[in-house]
Amino acid sequence: MKYNPDNHHRRSIRLQGYDYSQPGFYFITLCTQNREYLFGEILNGEIRLNEFGKIAYQCWLEIPNHFPNVQLDEFVIMPNHIHGIIEVKDIGNIEIGVQNFEPQRFEPQRNEYQHIIPRSIGSIIRGFKIGVTKGLRQNTDIYVVWQRNYYECIIRNEVELNRIRQYIINNPKKWKTDEN
Repeated sequence: MKYNPDNHHRRSIRLQGYDYSQPGFYFITLCTQNREYLFGEILNGEIRLNEFGKIAYQCWLEIPNHFPNVQLDEFVIMPNHIHGIIEVKDIGNIEIGVQNFEPQRFEPQRNEYQHIIPRSIGSIIRGFKIGVTKGLRQNTDIYVVWQRNYYECIIRNEVELNRIRQYIINNPKKWKTDEN
């Protein structure tokens, strides 16, 4: 069915009017489709990545290669989700060519329904999801890897940043008590 904005009303879970390409720290959570355990298992409070988890891990590490305005902070690949902190840096007006994850363009791709801002959290996560999905499709019959969308939290201060870092570090240890 073709998208019709009069019939399809997808509400954004993003902060209305916020520019997600501006410098700052962002806490990101991405979940696999149907919360399937695609990336490995937790043994004795530690994640043991399988080959698909290693693909996700490598794609995450490559984000700064595709988005030079990004620095990675704490992250963890879990069996059915990923938590990570991404720092978007201020790079001024330097034009950056991005490889693989995004076309090399300096103007946002726009259509009537979707607005992707280059070097924003949305374009970074979109590129990451594409990279992992391509890796899994090459090696399996899995076609849909991710839940639609992702969760993000704008980290507003150092206390919050440190609390979230601890949450990420402790996530594998708390796996048994996590319902999802």
